[in-house]
Amino acid sequence: MSKSFMRGALSAIAVLPALALAPAMAADPAPLNVGFVYVSPIGEAGWTYQHDMSRKELEKNLGNKVKTKFVENVPEGADAERVIRDLAQQGNKLIFTTSFGFMNPTLKVAKQFPDVKFVHLTGYKTAPNVATLNARFYEGRYLAGVLAGKMTKSNIAGYVGAFPIPEVLQGINAFTRGMRSVNPKAEVRVIWVNSWYDPGKERDAAITLMGQGADIVTHHTDSHAVVQAAEEKGKYAVAYHSDMKQFGPKAQLAAVTHHWGKYYTKAAQDVLNGTWKPTSIWGGIKDGFVTLEGINPAVPNDVKQTVASVEKDIVSGKMTPFDGPVKDNEGKVRQEKGSMSDAALNKMDFYVEGVSGKLPGK
Repeated sequence: MSKSFMRGALSAIAVLPALALAPAMAADPAPLNVGFVYVSPIGEAGWTYQHDMSRKELEKNLGNKVKTKFVENVPEGADAERVIRDLAQQGNKLIFTTSFGFMNPTLKVAKQFPDVKFVHLTGYKTAPNVATLNARFYEGRYLAGVLAGKMTKSNIAGYVGAFPIPEVLQGINAFTRGMRSVNPKAEVRVIWVNSWYDPGKERDAAITLMGQGADIVTHHTDSHAVVQAAEEKGKYAVAYHSDMKQFGPKAQLAAVTHHWGKYYTKAAQDVLNGTWKPTSIWGGIKDGFVTLEGINPAVPNDVKQTVASVEKDIVSGKMTPFDGPVKDNEGKVRQEKGSMSDAALNKMDFYVEGVSGKLPGK
C-alpha cells in the first residue's frame, strides 16, 4: 500500500468525527418550556385575558427560544397544587402562577422541583426558586376615582369586590380617595361576591348597586359582567384588567388595565441566560404595569387634564394615593402624615372615609 494512499485514508477518517458532529452543532438549542396557571377562563377580557395576551407577547418576543403552555380556570387550593406539579413534571422550567390563592401551592411544588423557576403573582412569599410579581393597581384606581368624582351626578359609586383581601381593599380605598379628592360628597358602596369569576353574581351585584343610586360602577372581579350591566342600565362603569368598551361602548368611562408582557419576556430571557433571580417586584404606572385607558369621548377635556395632572404627580413621586392623613370610615387615623408604607398597604384591613358599611367579619 502506498504512503500517499495511507495518508489520504487517515485524513478521511480524521474528518469523519467532525462531519458527524456538524449537524448537532448546527441544531438550535431546545426551547425553554414555560407554563402558566390561570384562575379563570381566558374569555374576551379581564384578568386572565390580560395574562394570556402577555403570554402571546412573550412568544412573539422570543420566538423559537420558548414554548408555552397554559391551564385555565384552575381553582385556588388542592387543584392548583396538582396543576402546578403537572406542569413541572412535564418539563416546564419556568412557571407563572397568576392568582393570590396560588401562593402556598406554588411554594409547596417549588420545594419539590428546585431546578424549576416559579413566579407567583400578587403574593408576598418568596423562596430560592420563587419570585413574586405585583402591580400597584391602586394607582390606576385612584386616577379612575378622580375621573368618577368629576363625572358622577348622584355622588354614589358602586364597587363589586371579589374577596376582602389587602389587594382588593387597596383598590376600593384608592378609588374612594380619588373620588373624594375632587368631590368631598362622594360615597362608595361595596358588594362582595366571594369569587374572582362569577359573571352572574357580578351582574346581580352591579344591578343592586345601581338600584341603590350608583350612577358609576366598577369591579375587582375577572369578567366584563359589570360593564355590560351598566350599558343595559344607561350608567357609567370603570372597567378593570382590560379595556372592555366592546361590551359597554357607552357605559365604559375608562379602564384600569394591566400589562405583564415585558416582565414575562425578561423573566424567560433571564432563565435562558442563567441570570434569573427570585426577585420581588411591585411596579406601577411608571413601570408600565398599570394604565388608565379607553376614556369615554363624553369626558370633557378639563376633566381629562385633571386626571393627567394627577397621573403626572404619581409618576414623579410627588404624591401617592395613600398620603396622610388617611382615616378609616370610623374616624380612626391610619396614617397621620407621609406615604403609607408597602408593609402597611399589604396588611390593609379597613375601609377609608367615604366607603359605606363594614368589612365582612369586622
